[in-house]
Amino acid sequence: MKVLITTGIFPPDAGGPATYVPRIATELARTGNEVCVVTLSDVPAHAADQQYNFKVIRISRRLRKLWRVLKTIKTIVQTGKHADLLYVNGLDLEAVLANYLLRKPMVAKVVGDRAWERAYQWNWVKEPFEEFQKKRYTLKIELLKWLRNFPVRRMDRVIVPSQYLKRVLTTFWGINEKKITVVYNSFESNFDMIETIAIPLPTEYKVVFIGRLTKYKGIEGLLHAIAQLQEVGLVIIGDGPHREALEALAQELGISQEVIFTGQLPYEQAMAYLKSCDLFVLNSVHEGLPHVILEAMAAGVPVIATAVGGIPEVIENGVNGVLVPPNDQAALCEAIQRMLEDREKRELYVKKAKNILQRFSFERMIRDTLVTLRGVVPQK
Repeated sequence: MKVLITTGIFPPDAGGPATYVPRIATELARTGNEVCVVTLSDVPAHAADQQYNFKVIRISRRLRKLWRVLKTIKTIVQTGKHADLLYVNGLDLEAVLANYLLRKPMVAKVVGDRAWERAYQWNWVKEPFEEFQKKRYTLKIELLKWLRNFPVRRMDRVIVPSQYLKRVLTTFWGINEKKITVVYNSFESNFDMIETIAIPLPTEYKVVFIGRLTKYKGIEGLLHAIAQLQEVGLVIIGDGPHREALEALAQELGISQEVIFTGQLPYEQAMAYLKSCDLFVLNSVHEGLPHVILEAMAAGVPVIATAVGGIPEVIENGVNGVLVPPNDQAALCEAIQRMLEDREKRELYVKKAKNILQRFSFERMIRDTLVTLRGVVPQK
């Protein structure tokens, strides 16, 4: 099977698709498939591309948008001529437009709603994720929704990482339920090989967040919680458009000595920080099903997260972690305090968390993805 994968981000970029695409592409190639990845990139080439067992084609993100879109479509057409299918992990619109010429089967992976993420980040809307799906807005925002729906409706199959997102796509996006397959995200299984490190914080306890620094991740609320707690420091791993504002907030709250902003780190280094902390916290107002929660569970770090999106499909409150309501700073602060004060409870959550991780194994994710991709390719 010859597979063309499209994505908007790829290493050294950070984010879910930048983690997922190299892993799935590597495994597809390892199992005898021919794989090519087309991606946007800040660099024209990257030395690490030589390590992959598949081809990577990079298109400059710095091109003027119209020219970049046209060049991307042209590249997808040229490389897709010999492909059996397109696996779309980004560049959705470009892939669909190119496929009017290619006429190839298409599968998309949908991990969230970029229309809502952009509108929320740019302060065009204040409504939470589900309210955004139901409500009608101005032409500008409705155009974002149309640009979101148009490519997905033209896919032969759609992969989502949670039952929650499947319900969203069928209820609000108009996607036929029969076209949607739930394939849960997975985690790396080599945490025993990762060494812990000394974290330069003056506090007894260390909390960690990993992710893109955007508004909907709720990092402001996490900083406010840290400011109310004694002997609790925070490691923030990642980068994004909200970083400068978050650093300013830490300074304003008087906790700049208790907070470390590492910026974007290589995967192994980020996981070493994770494994060295006492608690992982994700305070998002929306998530599909984040890889990082699975990684924290696999690393043996107890988890506090908001009860949003697909997270309750992984975390059972009071059993293998703690769930708190979104936008509830008091509940978050109390949950962190109680978790750090009760070592036995933390150890119990870690033990229970590891018992369910088989559902999210890498092998299972690969198998289910391969079945879905092969299912759209006509038999020769």
